[in-house]
Amino acid sequence: MELLEYQVKEWFGKIGIPVLPSQTIDHPTDLKRLKINYPIVLKSQIYGGGRAKAGGVRFVETTIDAIAAAQNIFNLSIAGELPEVLLAEAKYNIEQEFYLAIVLDTAVCRPILLGCSEADIDWDEAGEKMQHVVVEEQFSPFYARRLALKMGLQGALMQSVSNAIEKMYRLFREKDLDLVEINPLGVNSAGQVVALNGNVSINERAIRRHPDIAIMARKLISRNISKETNGNFGDWDGVEMRGKIGVLGNGAGSVMATLDLVVNSGGKPGLCLNLRHAFLTDTAPTTFNTRLEQALEILAADKGIQVILINFLGSIPQTAEVAEVIANFIQKQPNQFSQQGFSSNGTNGTKSRREGNLPNLVIRLAGSDLDTAKKYLSDLKIVGENSILLVESLDKAVEQAVKLAKTSLKR
Repeated sequence: MELLEYQVKEWFGKIGIPVLPSQTIDHPTDLKRLKINYPIVLKSQIYGGGRAKAGGVRFVETTIDAIAAAQNIFNLSIAGELPEVLLAEAKYNIEQEFYLAIVLDTAVCRPILLGCSEADIDWDEAGEKMQHVVVEEQFSPFYARRLALKMGLQGALMQSVSNAIEKMYRLFREKDLDLVEINPLGVNSAGQVVALNGNVSINERAIRRHPDIAIMARKLISRNISKETNGNFGDWDGVEMRGKIGVLGNGAGSVMATLDLVVNSGGKPGLCLNLRHAFLTDTAPTTFNTRLEQALEILAADKGIQVILINFLGSIPQTAEVAEVIANFIQKQPNQFSQQGFSSNGTNGTKSRREGNLPNLVIRLAGSDLDTAKKYLSDLKIVGENSILLVESLDKAVEQAVKLAKTSLKR
């Protein structure tokens, strides 16, 4: 998971890495209330690269010019992405630029400090210019000074750069990062250093340990980010699509197999969730049943979902409670489901228009541990409009889910 520049610089400022005076801009008219002095630079806040060459970075000297530039940048699509926010930043006169980074090297299982006396790096030749120091033991200022010396720095500048590296490492450890990068680190005529641009990469498995990062992750997921940078974010938990059939499974394999069958049967999957593990954004301990309850509520709240297809296979903790969770979910909304549509073989239940807040349910439970849950659901008495199908085979479940989704579209 990666963040936008303004978010990275907020972290830099809090931990003591020098940054320029800046302000986020949600709308061009926000520039009428700008708190920093002109001239400024306006930067498009997107996850992809190449924004400067595409026109997403503009230098302006007056409010009128700034508003006009902001309107253009807000409407400028870069790699298919439009910014939701801009960063207005004070202009900075620099005399030197450096590259600094701390990265987790999985080959040696240690953090590595990287530094280069040039910011505009040709990565094909980076090996000849890039200096590195492996943090072999507990980190100390020695490692930062060693990298600065290898970069050829001396005196006050060496100390300033070393201080920035120390704070980068502190951020690296505190936030469970895979990468923290300053590119470039600018130096003015007085020898003062400032992070002109930055990038961080967060270890996704560590998100739940940080409530502030979990909030960012939830916002990122809600924006349906599918760009190259964060395109795979959340794949461990599920897959986000735009179809009418939501899928719940208890394993990555079962979820993907169900998704493929839905597509092959002419259906369009919506949100598909794997409930075997806790979600990346969960900061408190969860159980399978609490995740099932949460997932059902998420899908029910999505007005685009017409059918929820549940495919649980094999072993599930507390199987008896699984049926109770589903039953409680149904009974929270009376008069939404019909006994007429409830079937053990999937032959009934064609009446499927989405009514109220709940979609239709197609449930397939396979495995001896799930027999109790199947019997409980089979005996369940339900009244209302929508369909609930308890189906034995996955092929039949997919067929019924696709049929219900298509029927709902015709009504």
